[in-house]
Amino acid sequence: MSITPKQVSDLRAKTGAGMMDCKRALQEAQGDVEKAVKLLREKGLSVAAKKASRAANQGCIFSYIHPGAKIGVLLELNCETDFVARTPDFLTLGKDLAMQIAAASPVVVRREGLSASLLEREREIYRNQALQSGKPANVVDKIVEGKLEKFYHEACLVEQPFIKNNDETVEQVVTAVIAKLGENIVVRRFSRFQLGEELS
Repeated sequence: MSITPKQVSDLRAKTGAGMMDCKRALQEAQGDVEKAVKLLREKGLSVAAKKASRAANQGCIFSYIHPGAKIGVLLELNCETDFVARTPDFLTLGKDLAMQIAAASPVVVRREGLSASLLEREREIYRNQALQSGKPANVVDKIVEGKLEKFYHEACLVEQPFIKNNDETVEQVVTAVIAKLGENIVVRRFSRFQLGEELS
């Protein structure tokens, strides 16, 4: 049976499970959403969303130096307990995220971290581009919002496509690890250094 991306997306929104887990559950349930939800719950994958409100103040600082030593990353990844911070899944996630930051150069962890002045500057650029290309005034705002959405997917770490699997976002990868380990995991902050970059 063919499962559509919309079915997978809807199930993910309902359960908080990873995209691939949702797809597998839908295939196993032959498209029956309620049966797929039950399968995911039995596997403990839908609990990830419930963990988000729990305090995560343990964890690790991860570092990554790209070969050639011209790009480096420091990342703070938090979880609820020191025990989980030492698990292979948590450590692998931290290393993968540090490599993601080095490769994809996000600006912030999530949208809320973007400054109002940066967003206004981006809006202004997109507005001017749309007007200069001769677009009618009544569609300019829609074009600006569409381009801003694309900017979010590039600038915000959790919205970026995961470098090891472009079918999933970083947020979906983190959610899958939350479901597997049974603890809240939070990407707290990061710094990315590139040799010779301008210092603001």
